[in-house]
Amino acid sequence: MTHNKKIVLVVGAGDATGGAIAKRFAREGYVACVTRRSADKLQPLVDSIQAAGGEAHGFACDARKEDDVIALIENIETNLGPIEAFVFNIGANVPCSILEETARKYFKIWEMACFSGFLNAREVAKRMVTRNRGTILFTGATAGLRGAAGFAAFAGAKHGIRALAQSMARELGPRNIHVAHIVVDGAIDTDFIRDNFPQKYALKDQDGILNPEHIADNYWYLHSQPRDAWTFELDLRPWNEPW
Repeated sequence: MTHNKKIVLVVGAGDATGGAIAKRFAREGYVACVTRRSADKLQPLVDSIQAAGGEAHGFACDARKEDDVIALIENIETNLGPIEAFVFNIGANVPCSILEETARKYFKIWEMACFSGFLNAREVAKRMVTRNRGTILFTGATAGLRGAAGFAAFAGAKHGIRALAQSMARELGPRNIHVAHIVVDGAIDTDFIRDNFPQKYALKDQDGILNPEHIADNYWYLHSQPRDAWTFELDLRPWNEPW
């Protein structure tokens, strides 16, 4: 089946960053395919994109399950169009002392924030190489650069996703597929930050927390870059966020 539509797939399309990325690409004419484990939670995002004149489709998918991921990519590629841009945006930032961390929770965090990135990116890359084009973007964190006390599990997962991105960039870049890793450091303008960290949220008026729409602009910028000057790693943080 031949499709003229261009698809952006956002895995982990939450209410803030992931949703903003989907909206940004939809504004450029891309069909936004968005996933979470619960499809019901995606409906407000899908409705918002459609109300703005865009096209969006929500999919329930457990990104940690190989069969689910394979079926998702097959469904989109067969029935909607080629995935031109893929964004992996699953976090799993759960702090815990190493003295109290359990094997079960450590493994689950790694599964969510690292292993699922491999599964989804692998399946998308298989399609992109047949067309010799595409963009694969991984949302990272400062935890992927250095581990902080109390964040051993999260840091391990984020180090892993950064290493995956590095390896994929070196392998797939010569095949015209742009792979990039975005370090997002700092509080993001979300209901969670507003309700749980009011002092931090109060910095919003001073541009002291990250605006999801501005984060999304950078994802579009990476996708739009000419290949003679591709960026691999982009570090996004408010002006007042310590390094």
